[in-house]
Amino acid sequence: MAVDLAQAAKQKKIRYFLISFVDLFGVLRAKLVPAEAIAGMQENGAGFAAFAAWLDSTPAEPDMLVKPDPASLIQLPWKPDVGWLAGDCWMNGEPMPDTPRLKLKSKLDEAKKQGYRVKTGVEAEYFIVSADGTAISDPLDTQAKPCYDQAALMRRYDVVSEICDAMLSLGWGPYQNDHEDANGQFEMNWDYDDALVTADRHVFFKYMVKSLAEKHGLRATFMPKPFSNLTGNGCHAHVSVWNNPGKKNLFHDAKGELGISKLGYQFLGGILQRAPALCAIWNPTVNSYKRINAPVTLSGATWSPNQVAYGGNNRSTMVRIPDAGRFELRLMDGASNPYLLQAGVVVAGLDGIENQLDPGQRTDLNLYAEGHKLRGARRLPLNLLDALRLFEKDKVLRAGFGESFVKSYVKLKTSEWNEYAGTISDWERSNTLDC
Repeated sequence: MAVDLAQAAKQKKIRYFLISFVDLFGVLRAKLVPAEAIAGMQENGAGFAAFAAWLDSTPAEPDMLVKPDPASLIQLPWKPDVGWLAGDCWMNGEPMPDTPRLKLKSKLDEAKKQGYRVKTGVEAEYFIVSADGTAISDPLDTQAKPCYDQAALMRRYDVVSEICDAMLSLGWGPYQNDHEDANGQFEMNWDYDDALVTADRHVFFKYMVKSLAEKHGLRATFMPKPFSNLTGNGCHAHVSVWNNPGKKNLFHDAKGELGISKLGYQFLGGILQRAPALCAIWNPTVNSYKRINAPVTLSGATWSPNQVAYGGNNRSTMVRIPDAGRFELRLMDGASNPYLLQAGVVVAGLDGIENQLDPGQRTDLNLYAEGHKLRGARRLPLNLLDALRLFEKDKVLRAGFGESFVKSYVKLKTSEWNEYAGTISDWERSNTLDC
């Protein structure tokens, strides 16, 4: 039975609810609703002007109503009298299928009809920076190889532990926190779950990390490449597919190579085949391509892929098989829209199963040093415009995401690219002013 939000408010002493949605650019939008009004909002939704967000809409269209999903309810651990709700977007009495959460739900419904239940986890890396965003927040964090640095981790104990305590209180099962490969960079890992649950939590996690950093007078960023000399923010996704009741991992085969089943390799074949075009979704900003096509960083490796390949427990490949029964997809970055990230995985993977795609042979090369030895490997796009053109032309993705979604997404993102392309940078002035 669905949760009665008005009753939940009384039981949990919630005074206000944030009814939220995520637009095509991954921006979290919300209205703050008093508990006294939540019953009506649960039935009818909160009203928004779709044109005011990054949705392909016009000011002439009627209100967009965002109907909260009661199952997504999260009390803000640092402000427990506020409840957060993920919502689905409706207009003219119909769901809006091209909005990110509904797009993911539709893809997961397709998977369920085929007998599959997609489970995922994410590793959302972030930097803790100064309030103005110009530098990392810890001036003592200067090691060339700072990954796992205990001293630097503990200098940010107050922020990191508060975030982890919040996840513990929410029952997410966080199990480790670490200082990552860049100075000022951190990561937290929590348990995997059904893909929609993971996506909702991913949305909230980004909001929570930013909010708690601000509480401490700092700033958190998931920007793919905030500093040119440091490793960027990835958002690795761990993926497995189970039977519909969720009792059996269909990717696991004790007799299969590296413990992966035939169906798992077909799913992987779909991911590899679509990866360059999916960069438009998984690496959705101009800045994203300064991470996946980066020169060697201060630590000695970028930890991000630049060509399509998979391997075993090999962190230089785009896809890693760390254990039997799952894949780690290492291409996605911190700017990825949490819902579209998962939708892209499902679209590509299901196509791989349907068409029995072969991922080819794995590589055991260190691609950071020996990438030139990998014959026939496809390169990833060099910039957002190239990725958008691949996405627009890809017949499988057009069918999977829908013509109208692809058209709207490419239109809005191309506008963003054009705005960037029309900006004159300091580099251009320094290098071509006297040409």
